[in-house]
Amino acid sequence: MKTILLTGATGFLGSHLLSELLTLDFKVIVLKRSYSDLWRIDKLLKNVKSYDIDKVTLELPFQENKIDYVIHTATNYGRKGEQALNIVRTNLLFSLEILEIATFFNTDTFFNTDTLQYKYLTDYTLSKKQFVEWGKSFANSGKIKFVNLKLEHMYGPKDDENKFVSWIIRQMLQNVEEIKLTSGEQKRDFIYIDDVVSAYSLLINNELEEDFQEFEIGTGESTSLKNFILMIKDIIKSEFQIDVNTNLNFGALPQRVGEPKEIKAKINRLKEMNWSCKYTLTDGLKKTIEDTIGKK
Repeated sequence: MKTILLTGATGFLGSHLLSELLTLDFKVIVLKRSYSDLWRIDKLLKNVKSYDIDKVTLELPFQENKIDYVIHTATNYGRKGEQALNIVRTNLLFSLEILEIATFFNTDTFFNTDTLQYKYLTDYTLSKKQFVEWGKSFANSGKIKFVNLKLEHMYGPKDDENKFVSWIIRQMLQNVEEIKLTSGEQKRDFIYIDDVVSAYSLLINNELEEDFQEFEIGTGESTSLKNFILMIKDIIKSEFQIDVNTNLNFGALPQRVGEPKEIKAKINRLKEMNWSCKYTLTDGLKKTIEDTIGKK
């Protein structure tokens, strides 16, 4: 039985990964804080060993367990107005500390969660890309295998309420008078959370030989933001029989400077490993909206 150290287990992606890893009979070690909000994983904690990293050293989990893989999903998106230094502390310094400790204790592989977004778009994206350079350096020197997973826009049940898809759905369900939006012409690759998890599962269960590898995770198709938002509105009305009278004011906000017009994952490598998405955009949004309605 392989042992996996999972960071960010209380978050959106981490909680879904934790559930999957336990289903696959991995032994899972969870890093959290004593004050972490455990609502996503409270029913799973009895099946894992956890460490409160605000009370113990980061070395302790490695000293007490032979850890085969690290899956690193902990991140600071900077959505709450955090200063650049705090974002760097999580996305670069904390990540580098985990990587160095894993290397010292001869962990086989470090699976890192990255983004397909442009490096200099935000403090978040810059800090994520800087850590990947460190991972590549460690891998190229033969210290550890480093697998970098570049995600496009994932969505699904249990996502943070301030994340874009969750926020849009709740605004429509609450029938707010107006939502100010950009033109919505930019295209993104929206992928349902279960498909993201299945890609991680595939890679974890395969013997990856190269010291440094990158995989892009998405559907391989892009959808304009405007069409995506209109699809949410249509599904709420047609599938759940809920009237949405919210004015979607496209063009009221400017585009972010440097934001790419289109992002689409290149998934050829995953397809060669017989991976494919199981959820269409419509199916994924139905499940996400249904979950949100259940929380109303």
